[in-house]
Amino acid sequence: MSSHLSPALVRAAHVRMSGVHLSFGGRPVLAGVDLVAAAGDRVAVVGENGRGKTTLLRVLAGDLPVDRGEVHRAGSVGVADQQIPLGAGDTVGALIDLELAAVRGALARLEAATDALTDGRPGADDAYGAALAEAEALDAWDADRRVEVSLAALNAVDDRTRPLGTLSVGQRHRVRLACLLGAGHSVLLLDEPTNHLDAGGLDHLTERLRAHPGVVVLVSHDRALLGDVATSVIDLDPSSDDRPRVYGGGYTAYVEGRRAERARWEALHAEQLAERQRLADDLSAAQNRLRDSWRPAKGHGKHTRATRAPGLVRAVHRRQEELSAHVVAVPPPPTRFAMPELPEHRGATLLRADGVTVAARLARPVDLALDSGDRLVVTGPNGAGKSTLLTVLAGDLEPATGTVTRARSVRVGRLGQESDPPGRRTAVEVYDEQLARSGATGPELGELGLLDGYDSHRPVAELSVGARRRLDLALVLAGRPHVLLLDEPTNHLSAALVDELTAALGSTPAAVVIATHDRQLLRDTKSWPRLAL
Repeated sequence: MSSHLSPALVRAAHVRMSGVHLSFGGRPVLAGVDLVAAAGDRVAVVGENGRGKTTLLRVLAGDLPVDRGEVHRAGSVGVADQQIPLGAGDTVGALIDLELAAVRGALARLEAATDALTDGRPGADDAYGAALAEAEALDAWDADRRVEVSLAALNAVDDRTRPLGTLSVGQRHRVRLACLLGAGHSVLLLDEPTNHLDAGGLDHLTERLRAHPGVVVLVSHDRALLGDVATSVIDLDPSSDDRPRVYGGGYTAYVEGRRAERARWEALHAEQLAERQRLADDLSAAQNRLRDSWRPAKGHGKHTRATRAPGLVRAVHRRQEELSAHVVAVPPPPTRFAMPELPEHRGATLLRADGVTVAARLARPVDLALDSGDRLVVTGPNGAGKSTLLTVLAGDLEPATGTVTRARSVRVGRLGQESDPPGRRTAVEVYDEQLARSGATGPELGELGLLDGYDSHRPVAELSVGARRRLDLALVLAGRPHVLLLDEPTNHLSAALVDELTAALGSTPAAVVIATHDRQLLRDTKSWPRLAL
């Protein structure tokens, strides 16, 4: 796809952050962020929920002032965040006009400058030249056509008289994304743009971002999009020196670089702990020698012991000082996800569905059978019934026709797309209660590597969306299920955790069923059987 931005605008486009620090309520969110992106760069921002990805985009957009550091932008900026700026009574056309405000303004200024030039007003030549350059930079005359192309490609509503209140959340976001892709901005700031897109929409978005000649800064949990688009990655997750890392070479290079960085971090921390233990052992040995020196050995008298004592006392003091001076400066790395051992149930079919349908939600009869260790991926467009099927298999919804049979004593665990309403109990309290209810022995919440100590002891209502998703996964695993049903398991999870979870699912003895549209997860499970709805 050819560029629709002028060469001058492309050369000018850049964003730069230098030593940026920002805190909310005394809690650091961005700490020492450095980022430079020029024309042609597509920067992926990665990190766990709560690490400041959206905050970084808001800083780049100029919506948030920083506590310390410098931020520079050049070129027009287009922002796709999670909030639609208009109300339910406004129309699709009003949203398009709002998102194309820069284009509309440039054309209005060009028309005014043309009138001034025609009338021969003083300074009209310069004003016309500036207005023409601005309109050319945005390729303003073609903007509406580009929006129409993207509306069609994203399967978005193109009726400009349609009230936004009659559209679903996904439809509204697709309209807005189409406007952004057509507006001609030199800098694009995108926050989770793949939400609500089908396969055709994902392909169109990927193509447009790869062809964009300016700067793209992208926050997304879609690893396939990041792999296809990103030229560099900034990682906001914790590091050995607590500073963000920037990886060149695209998403694959980031994955490899992060793995190597993690290995160095773990090795350095282990070395420092071992050195501290050696100093502690030396101190203990010196103290033991000091105590032993006062025990009279055969043939030795008081004089010998007295002459040895001062040297041993000095040795003990020296070891104490060395131990006090040795601080473990490298913090422990975050724990990895540790999948608990799920049980086998050999000798019988665990779960069987025969001719299952659900009125208006699962039209085609489904037949399937699951034994221990079986794997299955359920695919299909939105509305095909993937979530409905998993709900029926879990026993949480009765089918309209057909039957679901479970073997005696088989436990089924389902991870839904939505969390239960959050309460004031802490995450660890909720988890321990689930563990006790299941009657199964299992690891403590902290041993799973899903939530850190801070989040584990916070009320669930105060957790981020991503942290609640991690807790949901922990609660399913606490039941030690023989059958694991996972509905869009990658939603709101970091790429690193998804990779660890995917590897664990491949080796567990439990039967696993996944319903997903995540392209990378589909690639990673390409050897699994498929059920297409």
